[in-house]
Amino acid sequence: MSDASNRVQQRRLARSAVEKIVANDANVVVIHYSCESFYERPDGASPRITSIAVRNLSSAQTTSFSIHQVAEREKKRTTEEIEAGYDDLEKKMLKEFYEYVESHKNHFWLHWNMRDINYGFPAIAHRFKVLGGKPTEIHESQLFDLARILVGLFGVGYAGHPRLTWLVERNKISDRDLLSGEEEAKAFESRQYVKLHQSTLRKVDILAGIFGRTADGTLQTNAKLSEIYGSNFRYVMELARDHWVVAIAGIFGSIASIIGLALYLIDGG
Repeated sequence: MSDASNRVQQRRLARSAVEKIVANDANVVVIHYSCESFYERPDGASPRITSIAVRNLSSAQTTSFSIHQVAEREKKRTTEEIEAGYDDLEKKMLKEFYEYVESHKNHFWLHWNMRDINYGFPAIAHRFKVLGGKPTEIHESQLFDLARILVGLFGVGYAGHPRLTWLVERNKISDRDLLSGEEEAKAFESRQYVKLHQSTLRKVDILAGIFGRTADGTLQTNAKLSEIYGSNFRYVMELARDHWVVAIAGIFGSIASIIGLALYLIDGG
C-alpha cells in the first residue's frame, strides 16, 4: 500500500471511529487518571494510581475516584495516616472504580494515550492485581484513543508538543486546575491531593471538549490539507466527499465548460 493510500485509510478509520462515538454518545465514558511518576523507580515497583475521573460524553455526569476521598471516608485526615494506609486506600479506590466498570460493561471508553503498562488500562489493572484485586476486563473493541484518532484525521504534524496542552491553548479551552503529567506526579509527592484530583477532573472535561470540536469540524489544528487528505487523486476525492459544496461546484463547472465548448463549435469556432 502506498503512503497516499495508507493516509486515506487511516483517515477513513478515524472518521468511522468518530461517527461511532457520536452515534452512541450516551454510552460513551471519557476517562483520565493520574499516578505517581513512572520514571526513576529504582525498586521497579509500578506507579501508584492516585485518582481517576470518568465523564459521560452525552450528559457530562462525572464520577471520580481518589485516594484522598477514600481517606476522608476512612477518617484518615493527617498526612501520616494517609501515607501509612496507601495500599489499603488505593485498593479500595480501585475496587470502587472496577465496580463502576462492571456496571458500564457495554459502554465505550474514550481516552488519551491510555494504551500500555506504563500508562493506561493495563497499568490500572496491574495495580489492582498487585494489591490483591481482580479487575474487570474492558474489551479492546470498546476503547477509543482520542490521541490516535486525531493523528488519523489530521496527520502527525497537526499539533505541537505536548499535543494536549497545545490543543487546549489553540482552541481556547479552559485550563483552570490543569497540571501536566509531571506536575501531577509532583503534586502527589508533595501531598497536594485536592489539587491533583482537580486536575484529573479538568482533563476529562478537556477531552470531551476536544472530541466535541472534532466531531463538529471546529477543532483548530496546524494540519495542511495535503497532510489531512494526501497528495494524489485520492486526496481530491476525499476532499470532495468532505466538502460537497466544492464537489457540486466542480460538477456545474464541468457542465458549463461542455456547454460553452458546444456553443463555440456551433458558432463555427
